[in-house]
Amino acid sequence: MSRIRKSVYIVGGCRSPFLKAVRSPGPFSAAELSVQTVKALMLRGGISAESIEECILGCVIPAPDEANIARIIALRSGCRESTPAWTVQRNCASGLQAIDCAWQSIGIGRSGIVLAGGVEVMSRAPLQWNHDLVQWFDQWRRAKNLGCRIALLSRLRPTHLKPVVSLLCGLSDPVVNLSMGQTAEILANDFCISRKEMDEFSMTSHKRLEQAQKSGNLDEISPVIDSRGQVYEKDTGLRADTTVEKLAKLRPVFDRNGLVTAGNSAQITDGAAMLLLADREAVKKHGWQPESRIIDISWAALDPRRMGLGPAYAITRLLKNNSLTFDDIDLWEINEAFAAQVLACVKAMSDTDYARKHFDEGVPVGEVPLNLLNVDGGAISIGHPIGASGARITLHLSRRLNRLGGRYGVASLCIGGGQGGAILIENMAAVKKGGSDD
Repeated sequence: MSRIRKSVYIVGGCRSPFLKAVRSPGPFSAAELSVQTVKALMLRGGISAESIEECILGCVIPAPDEANIARIIALRSGCRESTPAWTVQRNCASGLQAIDCAWQSIGIGRSGIVLAGGVEVMSRAPLQWNHDLVQWFDQWRRAKNLGCRIALLSRLRPTHLKPVVSLLCGLSDPVVNLSMGQTAEILANDFCISRKEMDEFSMTSHKRLEQAQKSGNLDEISPVIDSRGQVYEKDTGLRADTTVEKLAKLRPVFDRNGLVTAGNSAQITDGAAMLLLADREAVKKHGWQPESRIIDISWAALDPRRMGLGPAYAITRLLKNNSLTFDDIDLWEINEAFAAQVLACVKAMSDTDYARKHFDEGVPVGEVPLNLLNVDGGAISIGHPIGASGARITLHLSRRLNRLGGRYGVASLCIGGGQGGAILIENMAAVKKGGSDD
């Protein structure tokens, strides 16, 4: 069990629709998207922004004018000037890292009410000048006369103007020189995952999202409005007409002879997700009805070439630390960076030999039932704005677990660079039936 001294509750949450990047830049900056989401959260819960004691947000690629974006968002959302705000970055799990930091801050008694979450506007990831052009500009700045500048112009080459695409750099691992998609190809090979399995998993993601939208199972979404007055109400990555046959026609993206395609990978997306966490005293003071209690959060690291297996390592450690088995978990969320990656995690966790060789001694081994995994779709259909995804899956897990009536839920993500994170939450409605929340 964790050493957190005080219980920490999820008392509210809200997210924006996740908007597939179809043009660059998208209609919202990260700060704009977040502020609308935070204000919606405040209105829904009848909460004053002035009551927030700390703001912690995850964001991987904020714009140049959004340094420490958490502080910008906090102030623009109406938080007090005296409210500390800080930004965290752990690649795809930045939103979960923000929740972890908030959980610890409340757990040790430093804050009573914390806004935690994440945002990413991937469509506005900046283009950068390459090193050669930066050097050329520096020489131009220091040129002493017209003759020197004419000479510099003669040395300017078309290759100097080739931009550096920061998004592509961010989706590649500089240590092992592999893109995230290439690491997924490795897992597909390691665990003998077929193209058909990947495409079937991807189709299911879209079908589940379609059903969730029809059934109203995504009530954590609050509409956002752009500067032109256009309203966005739903996740726009849904392809309701997706079939395995259509997916099978897509070409591999990362390896000419590979299996990973755009159709069985997460989408490039803009989105924000925010949660309000509080201790018992704040809950009583404001008369809130908490949805869930955070029990524990676990982190793990592994070979960057197989970074997609991070959830398997983090989940098994999480269950071991809390003396739970796979059968104790009523609902699962594993972020769908790639279909191959999620399927590989499921296979690794159910393989006794693999667990004995790669996980800590004595970890539980078990099956994650696919009918209880990502029941309303995942990043393949919803999208994966990297700073926000950890907050999204935690928020949705809390809401869905509450609706289903189960007790324990686990949400997890793989992390570029070879890491994994997982959170264990407990449904407060189920706890009340048992008579105690400690």
